[in-house]
Amino acid sequence: MTDPIHVFIVEDHPLVRIGLQTALSRSQGKFVLAGVADCVETFWDQFPKTNPDLILLDIMLPDGSGIDIAKRLREEGNPVRILVLSAETDEDTVTRLLQIGIDGFVSKMVPTQELFTAIEYVYHGAEFYGKDISKIIRDVRFAKRDVPAEFTERENDIIELCIQGLSAKEIAKKLSISTSTVNTHKDNIFKKLGINSSVELVRWAFKYGIIPL
Repeated sequence: MTDPIHVFIVEDHPLVRIGLQTALSRSQGKFVLAGVADCVETFWDQFPKTNPDLILLDIMLPDGSGIDIAKRLREEGNPVRILVLSAETDEDTVTRLLQIGIDGFVSKMVPTQELFTAIEYVYHGAEFYGKDISKIIRDVRFAKRDVPAEFTERENDIIELCIQGLSAKEIAKKLSISTSTVNTHKDNIFKKLGINSSVELVRWAFKYGIIPL
């Protein structure tokens, strides 16, 4: 059995916080609660005493913002994984979080199993953006904008699915192609845009209106 993932919860709503703690406790040993905080002050008081692998981070807190927590952690060079769990936000907030260097972003409305998947993806070094974040991203579409690159129809399909948070394996299954073919297309997309990761792809999508909020 692999070692459990130690998760620190930052959430001010009691019912949500309790729900998350209960879900982690029922994960059959996959996850362990490393700590819990209901505000920024409590987080900074408790965090140094723990050694979590990942932080489940709410944005709106009673004495500040989860954005400030994420920013400080990254400025201090802390490598802890950050998975933002939010009810709703706006384009500026999401863009700021991506620029700061979060590892994933999912809605509080996601099913427990999808949350578990997000935690595991992020823990293992992959980015994760929830498939059902309707309160954050209203519609995933390709706007007819003046973008700095032209893509094939297949590349457009893969860009859209990457933005939805699907892994290369999931994209391959959805499009009935091989994972290596997906990765080849992603490499071509990244070269055309001069980027290196799916996180940068999401930033590009926000910039050019491909993800409208």
